[in-house]
Formats: sequence, structure tokens, C-alpha cells
Amino acid sequence: MYFAALLARTEDGWEASDTDLDDVETLSDLTELAREASVDEDTVLVFIEQEDAWFGVIRVDGEEDPRIYVSNASAATRSSYGEILLTDELLGREPGAEDSIAALEELVGLDGTEDGEPDNTPDNDNDTADNDDDDGLDAVPAGPLGDTGILSDLGLPEAELLMLRTDALVEIADALGAAEVLETVR
Repeated sequence: MYFAALLARTEDGWEASDTDLDDVETLSDLTELAREASVDEDTVLVFIEQEDAWFGVIRVDGEEDPRIYVSNASAATRSSYGEILLTDELLGREPGAEDSIAALEELVGLDGTEDGEPDNTPDNDNDTADNDDDDGLDAVPAGPLGDTGILSDLGLPEAELLMLRTDALVEIADALGAAEVLETVR
């Protein structure tokens, strides 16, 4: 089960709203959603949480690039919302590298047959030597990833953010002085 909310900073404190991520397909979509909730281009935080698996915080300050923190990157890779946050840049990959590899494999036809020829190789379910079905998941760290200082200036030091596990969004909101407003949308 997922929970997503926006916290927008205002002159009077924080304003919270739950948000529907059904129409969000990219980080750009999510960033635009946050900017629309911004008052005078002030800070907006987007919280995404998959119960007991991972949480993510996206911080948008005006027109600056979004800052991202994900509590457990490998768990987030198994989530459509997590995949939005785990950009090539955040993962330290060359942008579009995964798409290029898939396109080359399709172009070359790596099954060893010519177009139109039947594949006569035996299916050997016991052959694990070349089974690489992890889709690069081992390249994604099992722990936190991103900007650990994302909330430091708002009252939550890096060390405390790194220690959060369950009920993390409540603890973050509490540190920001926004627990009550977050609770209204939870």
C-alpha cells in the first residue's frame, strides 16, 4: 500500500495535501506537480511511502532541480513509484544507457539465429550459467540513496534521516513541525 503527500512551505508554516500519483510517469511530472503546489516558489516536499518497504522524499525549491532521497533503493526498484525516483543520475548511470542496451540487443537478435530460422537450441532449465534475470538489480544499493542532507536545513539532520525505518514520514513531519498537517491527509 502506498501513501503520497505534498507538504508546501508557506509564511504560516506547512500546508499538506494528499496527492494522487496515477498520472505521474516521470520525475519531471512529479516535479511539476510539486511546483504547482508551491506558494511563492517556496519549498515543497513530496513524500512517497510503500508500507514497511521504503520511503522517498523529493524536495523542490522554486525552479531548482529536485533533490531526492530514497530509504531503500533496491526495494524501490520493485515499485513503479520508486522507479520514477531512481533516475540514471541518482544511480550513477549514463543517461539512457539501459534503453541503448535494450535497443542494441533487439537490433542484433542475440539468440544466435538468423531472421526466419527456427531456434533449435535445447531449452535447459537446469543451465544456470548464463541466467542473468536480475535486470541489473544488483547494481542498485540495498540501502539509502540520494541526498542525505535533503532535510538538514529544515530540522532533520542526515544521521537521523538515515536511521528512520517505519513511520518515517511521521517522524520527518514531526521534525519539520508539520506532524499535525500531515496527519490531516494521512
